[in-house]
Amino acid sequence: MTTLWRIAFAIVALALAAVASAEERVSFPSLDGAGNAPVVLTGVFFAVPGASAPAPAIAMFHGCGGAYDKRGALAQRMRDYATLFNGLGLHVLVVDSLTARYEKELCTQRIGKRRVTQANRRLDALGAIAYLAERRDVDPKRIGLIGWSNGGSTVLAATNLRHHDVAIATTRPAFAIAFYPGCEADLKRGYQPSGPLLMLVGQSDDWTPASQCMALVRVAAEPRPEIVSYAGAWHGFDSDAPVRLRKDVPNGVNPGQGVHVGGDPVAWHDSRDRVVRFLAEH
Repeated sequence: MTTLWRIAFAIVALALAAVASAEERVSFPSLDGAGNAPVVLTGVFFAVPGASAPAPAIAMFHGCGGAYDKRGALAQRMRDYATLFNGLGLHVLVVDSLTARYEKELCTQRIGKRRVTQANRRLDALGAIAYLAERRDVDPKRIGLIGWSNGGSTVLAATNLRHHDVAIATTRPAFAIAFYPGCEADLKRGYQPSGPLLMLVGQSDDWTPASQCMALVRVAAEPRPEIVSYAGAWHGFDSDAPVRLRKDVPNGVNPGQGVHVGGDPVAWHDSRDRVVRFLAEH
């Protein structure tokens, strides 16, 4: 290994160590539940290392598989994006919508029979925004949302002013990003965004079809969301996992036949670049 590569690896190691040292387990109330007994959520807060003034923040919302892997550790996708966003100067809050409700995953549960619904998660997102806005290290005018799959649907719901609780919220997200969300519910409701939104979808997605998201963008009110659709990309394209058929998922375009999930290197790298540019603009 050359000296240059040794230096590069050392810099990366130091950066990761700095992020790890800033990790904080937190709890905060969702807006879900009775006013005097709300659901208390848990999460992980990654502070921008060395930040000396209030900084922007982004709340991250997991998919139906939850925020943690099978070993109980925070999922690698969450950690990777937390590192990316910290490097861009954003505090990060990973929101866990399942543990407080005694669930580990939703993927194998039929839509309509899930105990944790999008209504619950929308209120979680509003609670996360309120929590971040009260932190002294966060700039309350620069709080954003990002979510994947079921969490992407949460982002759509939490930014749709046609929901009364979103419309009356005292603090609204300054920007939002949704990876391959399910768009059917907000397409039917009508989508009136509370701010700029970037959607990233795969044209081959047979779990949360891109066509519904494209239709949502066409009929959305201003500011009309930006959408990027990747040819040949399946659900979960922003990873290096091989494409596989999940027969344990009862939902999707072809109920009972399973859904395809896996990475696409072109879509993954381009979507990452677009997220960075979008954040720079907003």
